Amino acid sequence: MSESSTTLPAAPLDEPSTRRTLLRVGLGAAAAGYGAALAYPVYRYLATPVERAAEAGAVTQISIPKTDEPPAGSALMLQFGARPAMLIHHADGSLVCFDAVCTHLGCTVQFEPDQKRIFCACHSGVYDMRTGQVVGGPPPRSLGVYHVEATDGDIIISRV
Repeated sequence: MSESSTTLPAAPLDEPSTRRTLLRVGLGAAAAGYGAALAYPVYRYLATPVERAAEAGAVTQISIPKTDEPPAGSALMLQFGARPAMLIHHADGSLVCFDAVCTHLGCTVQFEPDQKRIFCACHSGVYDMRTGQVVGGPPPRSLGVYHVEATDGDIIISRV
């Protein structure tokens, strides 16, 4: 009797397994995406002080022609450097200007004259339209206030 052994032919070592390669590439791409998703918030957190310092030194004053002044009881949205701002002309003739970025999560706020408030629609933040102080909702602090000076021909808005 002769012993016959049957062996399976071995795959050549120089040919890569396509399933394994596909799995390795897919897992590598998923890991890179996950790593980027974790690294981005850390980068934004660390970069924010640098951006604020750049914004603080960039623009210190803007001038608006008196002809562009909003009518009494309304507001004008404008850019103060890289940030939106809100110039409010109250019914009594006084002018105030606030940073138009909600202090909760950075959404742009809106002036609601019928409600007599500044409102953030993202999370129902409410600010006083005369002082910018938080009246309700989740914002942790009041809106930034700008100094407003009305001259004969212009309205000058500057950092406090």
